[in-house]
Amino acid sequence: MRTRRRSHNRPVSAAENDPNGTPATPAGPRPEPIRFFGTTWVDHSGGYTARRVGVAAGSLAAAAAACLVLRIAYDGLRIADVGSFVSLLMIVMFAICSSLAFRHTWSAFTTRPDPDRQASLRGLLAIGFVGSLLAYFLRTFTEAPGEKLHRAEYDKARAEYEKRTTRRSGNPSKKRRRS
Repeated sequence: MRTRRRSHNRPVSAAENDPNGTPATPAGPRPEPIRFFGTTWVDHSGGYTARRVGVAAGSLAAAAAACLVLRIAYDGLRIADVGSFVSLLMIVMFAICSSLAFRHTWSAFTTRPDPDRQASLRGLLAIGFVGSLLAYFLRTFTEAPGEKLHRAEYDKARAEYEKRTTRRSGNPSKKRRRS
């Protein structure tokens, strides 16, 4: 009986290499996926437009459902007869939290939020979730939410990669010195 010799090389799939033996994926930085869009934002392929329409419709439907839930909660407070001050306080609280969540979410589409600030605002953003959903809805009319930020970072990384990988021609020791 013959024993099989173990190979220390890992098997390479056809997806990893093309027939010429070069990698199928381009070298260099890879784009960061965006929620609901993956990496389709890079070249607007793979149903990018349909995804934008779907995200817009989904975020608007979720915001409408959230407003319905808040309306039911308000009716519950009215039925409990807690008084007009508490009802007004609840309305103002949700309005302020929603506007702050909208602003925070909108600004997060163009700049990376500070992780410490993000952690401290987590409760406020949870209360003002309607504002975040509306920011998502409005942003999908111009781009995938966060696409501008991701594109700027990706283009910068590609430019730095291209700069690092360009090679000089000739022998640098034979270069003429400028006087």
